[in-house]
Amino acid sequence: MPKLSISLAQMNIALGDVNKNFRRMQEWSAEAARRGSHLVVFPELWSTGYALEEAKELASTLNTAMFTQVIEVAQQEKIGIVGSILEKRGVEVANSAAFFAPNGRLMGVYRKIHLFGLFDEDKWLSPGNASLSMDLPWGETALAICYDLRFPELFRHYAVNGAKMIIIPAEWPLARLEHWRALLVARAIENQCYIVATNAAGETGDTVFAGHSMIVDPWGKIVIEAGEDPLLLTAEIDLDLVDDVRQRIPVFDDRRPDLY
Repeated sequence: MPKLSISLAQMNIALGDVNKNFRRMQEWSAEAARRGSHLVVFPELWSTGYALEEAKELASTLNTAMFTQVIEVAQQEKIGIVGSILEKRGVEVANSAAFFAPNGRLMGVYRKIHLFGLFDEDKWLSPGNASLSMDLPWGETALAICYDLRFPELFRHYAVNGAKMIIIPAEWPLARLEHWRALLVARAIENQCYIVATNAAGETGDTVFAGHSMIVDPWGKIVIEAGEDPLLLTAEIDLDLVDDVRQRIPVFDDRRPDLY
């Protein structure tokens, strides 16, 4: 299954309004399925936004509430779903991106490793302690979340271990749009893989988010890119291109990890 149709659900997240955000998730998952997408990617904390002072009240464990509802949507629409939400883990809360297959099976959960102090994540949330790469029908697929984009060593770790695609749910502010666009392209070029990134759009709380969700191919070409307004964006990619690019410029063969 080298060809994959992906929808990017660039939401305007309603701060702390789980029901409103969930309804939009349902609608856009259904529309993505209608378009023939195999996978729909939602932003970081799509169900709540950065309502972190209420994190413990809004968070859900893996087998209850929001996670269960997302599973039902995946099964109903027969579509893969990924996006991060607040996950309750005992007394702690994590910023967790779960990947659900079209049959509702949980393929893996990535908990954000690098917490973003400017948004007080380090005050309210617990950091993850592991990367996540999954063997999926179209190839090895890894997850990262928003601020992780500024840490190239995580992406290189994924790439040298075979990842062909890295998915990034995000809430990246408009004030740093240039960083978002440049880093997404850079991560694709240096790791010769697809970067699939869904950002939030519009104003949530006191922050205006940048939008510009995009898919970048392993050559660094932008396959599709949104503007700054909420919308559902869909494109098809060919995962065979990853192997082609890696053969044309064998970057990984020429690495000198013994020196750095």
